[in-house]
Amino acid sequence: MKEALEPRPGPTITPTAQVSIVVIAYNDVAHVSEAVRSALAQGAPGQTVTEVIAVNDASTDGTGAALDTLARADPRLRVIHRAENSGGCGTPRNDGVRAATGRFVMFLDSDDVLPPGAAQALLTAALRHDAPVAAGACVRRELPARRDVAWQPGLYREAAVHGSPESSPQLVRDTLCVNKLYDRAFLAEHDIAFPEGRFTYEDFVFTARVLAAAPRIATIPDSVYVWHVRRAAAKQSISLDRKDVANWQARIDAHRTSVRIFEAAGHKALAHAADIKFLDHDLRMYVRELHTRGADYRAEWWRLTRAYLARFDEADLLAARAPARWLARVVLASPEPRDLERLTHLAARPGRLLPPYAEAGGQAVWSADLPEVELDALGTKPMHRLPVTVDAEPVIGARNVLRLRVHEMYGRLAAAEPVTIDVELRRRTDDRRGTVHTAALTASAPPGEGAGVCWTAEVVLDLAALAARDGSRSADPEPWDLMAQVACANGAGFRASLRATGPGLRRRVLPSRRHALLLVQPYATTGGALSLRIACGLRSVWRIAARRLRR
Repeated sequence: MKEALEPRPGPTITPTAQVSIVVIAYNDVAHVSEAVRSALAQGAPGQTVTEVIAVNDASTDGTGAALDTLARADPRLRVIHRAENSGGCGTPRNDGVRAATGRFVMFLDSDDVLPPGAAQALLTAALRHDAPVAAGACVRRELPARRDVAWQPGLYREAAVHGSPESSPQLVRDTLCVNKLYDRAFLAEHDIAFPEGRFTYEDFVFTARVLAAAPRIATIPDSVYVWHVRRAAAKQSISLDRKDVANWQARIDAHRTSVRIFEAAGHKALAHAADIKFLDHDLRMYVRELHTRGADYRAEWWRLTRAYLARFDEADLLAARAPARWLARVVLASPEPRDLERLTHLAARPGRLLPPYAEAGGQAVWSADLPEVELDALGTKPMHRLPVTVDAEPVIGARNVLRLRVHEMYGRLAAAEPVTIDVELRRRTDDRRGTVHTAALTASAPPGEGAGVCWTAEVVLDLAALAARDGSRSADPEPWDLMAQVACANGAGFRASLRATGPGLRRRVLPSRRHALLLVQPYATTGGALSLRIACGLRSVWRIAARRLRR
């Protein structure tokens, strides 16, 4: 049962040193010192953190020496040097828990950091509510841009106490182990540990074991973990290194193990929630990238996915969001990869259902040759939940315009009568909003789509206003994302990302009165949405050109 946390009278809890923080590291000399310092900074000595245990998993790059240097400067840091590399994250974490002496334990990866006050906030919540597990908000920080994206924000909007996970099955969506604090006695009593050795997505299994033990869990809105995402790194983290189909197999294996743990403990609601999460999150994420993979990868991915989805029952599919269950039904219906462009756009967030549309027996279906894949709920979904496709063709040059086309969807839009469209640009690095461009929509016949209508508009982009004031600050163009808001005559409306179309997706250098030169590149994201990169000034344009020539 979930209880809202209300302010309670009584003395303020001042946590004493009760927390052991386990930091695991392997060949990460560039980042491990920052991670350890963020752990040591969790309160003054004698408060909150009793020790930091760094487990060096047989590194060969100087990571061990860096940890030893830090340990000589702060007696709270203990370093464990493993003689052989474990091949995963589970074994070194287990080593750290076995060596810990604090009542509670937390985990930290060597390339991430704990924000100030994280351990104290979690410890206070655990003590106040007598909860063996406390969890807080995590942000994914895209580097070097430092753009923060909240992880599972719906779980951490407000403080709460969950009497048991069974009554709050949404907790299974947060599979991270690092944004939580655990009572070591609770872990020992229920024999909870990470899978040993080379086991990818070990935190899925650890989290399932924790939830299956039905602890009281306190959740807080405080930011307690910063997950660094370095997409340009030479060696990708496990969560980002998805180019090999073995990564998808490992994710399936981890999910299957988690579901079995819930089922063995009699927690059918948690097993069901885990299946829904797999469809809504895991499946959509990998489908979104499928078109970027080679033919062999796609064929094997499709085979693995089709075999695994066969275990899902109709109740699981119906409980998932419509885009996810439609994706699953297409995979199940087709013996080999197909319709990858449509699947990519449907898997995007928000999803876009590309035409052509088909009907069979009065029911909306995926296509004329897959009539068994019904697009259920389209007729009853509220307008703002429809996966409407809005095409955007950038024409960069003398006028800098976007040509927009809003596609009909089984008569739903015609009944609502779209009248205007707003296009908002938002800078990805800091969410700064640019100018909102508004245009009237005009109904017209869609070429090549048969009967029906679509709605078109054209907006002029003020690209100079989007450019940085000081073009010399960075040689990297600023990325801007675009979002459309469509208003209808009947008062309904919806938001949609723009689908990148047309021949204008290329880099252009433009003259500018304000900046002398603008470098503008419209491009399609992995999910097919339109974004812009913009750099300004002679110096920035020259540096970008020189860097490309050096390649």
